[in-house]
Amino acid sequence: MQRCLNKGMGMCLPCLGGAVDDAVDTPDPDSRRRQLAEAAEKRQKETAHRGVKNPEGLERKRKKQEEIEKQTMIPSSSSGGGLRWQVG
Repeated sequence: MQRCLNKGMGMCLPCLGGAVDDAVDTPDPDSRRRQLAEAAEKRQKETAHRGVKNPEGLERKRKKQEEIEKQTMIPSSSSGGGLRWQVG
């Protein structure tokens, strides 16, 4: 059963009872937020690895470099090469 809702424009739309079957379910805000976050992460990964043939190898190399930098920043207490204060 159809009802003409806008006779002046000549458009006949289905009644609201039949439109329930055609309605698109929108996800709740939490799942929508999660989907958007996942899509953003995917875009960032694609952008970061554009033109790189082996992104996993690049990531391993980057982590190894960070570990080396951390080790050089932490002074070794057993080496005894640090400054010592002497009080007079």
